[in-house]
Amino acid sequence: MSDSDKGVLYLCPTPIGNLDDITFRALNVLKEVDLIAAEDTRVTIKLLNHFEIKTPLTSYHEHNKISKGPKLINMLNEGKSIALVTDAGTPALSDPGEDLVQDAIKEKIKVVPLPGAAAAVCALVASGLSTRRFAFEGFLPLKQKEKREFLTKIVEDERTLIFYEAPHRIVKTLKTLFDIFGNRKIVIAREMTKIHEEFIRGTIGEIIERFEASTPKGEMVLVVEGFTPCKSPSESAKADEDELKASLQSIIKEEMSKGFTKNQALKRAAKQVGVSRNEAYEILIEK
Repeated sequence: MSDSDKGVLYLCPTPIGNLDDITFRALNVLKEVDLIAAEDTRVTIKLLNHFEIKTPLTSYHEHNKISKGPKLINMLNEGKSIALVTDAGTPALSDPGEDLVQDAIKEKIKVVPLPGAAAAVCALVASGLSTRRFAFEGFLPLKQKEKREFLTKIVEDERTLIFYEAPHRIVKTLKTLFDIFGNRKIVIAREMTKIHEEFIRGTIGEIIERFEASTPKGEMVLVVEGFTPCKSPSESAKADEDELKASLQSIIKEEMSKGFTKNQALKRAAKQVGVSRNEAYEILIEK
């Protein structure tokens, strides 16, 4: 069989809460494929019933991927088309769909991603933290030792960091973050696109206090401020000197516009910034 006779694996995003967020294209794909492979068929069947989609459904998840994956690849090789979906959001992103995509590529099966909802991106763009550079880290390790080791490795990452976390683990995770990252800015997005959608902004310490007083609910996305490098003493001194030089130049210009001579303006500027005339002169001629 030639590659053109093989089926297509569609990566089909589903709503992360509000069912209206599904795209027309996604609905058409779900109706037209031969099979839908879902993380949890009990969740996906509700979506299919809502939109009156009758396509056959099968499960594909972390616990059966080793046995189910080859079967799905065989179907794709036989010319069947399959839509891969997760419970909510974009499949193959922090879930076992990644393995199926890799296997399909090895078999030269066409993989088609559909645009759609992704909780990490939604949380990031509404967080108010930098979106210029970011890293999606998914779920942190469950074991405390492994979690601490992982966070220690990325503690100096200057990018905005994005994590997923469950409500029953959130306080413990925040305390670990505080211990390793310090009291950085953080935004927690919960129940996104749903009625009780909420963005909780503050420092890690402030959010810990809030959650200890009132237990949070709903799946959460944590958006954490990236590491800010501390300037070395020499860098700090240079920055201070540059700032002082700019202030002196500005004051001298202003004083000379009032009719003072350059020497008089220098004396007045030095007095205003709190240095001697000689020190001011040395700063101004420094190259």
